Amino acid sequence: MTNRVSITIEGGVADVRLSRPDKMNAIDSPMFAALADAIDRLAATPGLRCVVLSGEGRGFCAGLDMASIAAGGAGLDLAARTHGPANLPQHVAWGWRTLPVPVVAAIHGVALGGGLQIAAGADVRIARADARLSIRELHWGIVPDMAGYALWRGTVRDDVMRELIYSAREVDGEAAARLGLVTRVAEDPMAEALALAHTIAARNPDAIRAAKRLANMSLDSDAAKILAAESAEQLKLLRSANQMEQVRANLEGRAPDFAD
Repeated sequence: MTNRVSITIEGGVADVRLSRPDKMNAIDSPMFAALADAIDRLAATPGLRCVVLSGEGRGFCAGLDMASIAAGGAGLDLAARTHGPANLPQHVAWGWRTLPVPVVAAIHGVALGGGLQIAAGADVRIARADARLSIRELHWGIVPDMAGYALWRGTVRDDVMRELIYSAREVDGEAAARLGLVTRVAEDPMAEALALAHTIAARNPDAIRAAKRLANMSLDSDAAKILAAESAEQLKLLRSANQMEQVRANLEGRAPDFAD
């Protein structure tokens, strides 16, 4: 991994930070590589319960480093499906959605273009009220192509998504929450995200992962498949070791001790 992304893990919660603060965490080729590496590393980390995704410095992410891209610094093959159904730029956003554990994004300052698409990959997005967000691509004469169309489906109403994309207009955190771009606003998104992550980490990890699998399939599966999947997941959980430990811990008023 390059120095573009940092990861620290404590109590099963990974604190992942985009670390290019001098450029507002703008995405260049090393950032693409570092984000992909971070996703792969987290997917293979035993005992992981939740991820908090944020940006260092004055903002979450200002989007593509257009100067680097214009100078040929990205060198991306957009046609290549290098990560399952996705290319590399799509993977650095879509990959958070496919991680087996929940991801909570903490947004401050700016989340523009590709940066907003990276945040869209999170399960939950908490933003400051004065954050600045924009689906910015049309400003540069291009379209959102980092999995945004797939990730905003189900959170942003279709006509609203179209208007935001076509206009490239900027909204603040309060408006973003109303429109579905973020989940809610908070004065200190990082503190709120970490608190939520530790709450999630205290739940049965098998049930949390099952809940994410069900949530992921619910947007594009028919009702019969969803109903069957609910039953299948529940049957695996009922009376399993971690489920019984959750029950005992609740009854005894103590913190649960889950097995990985």
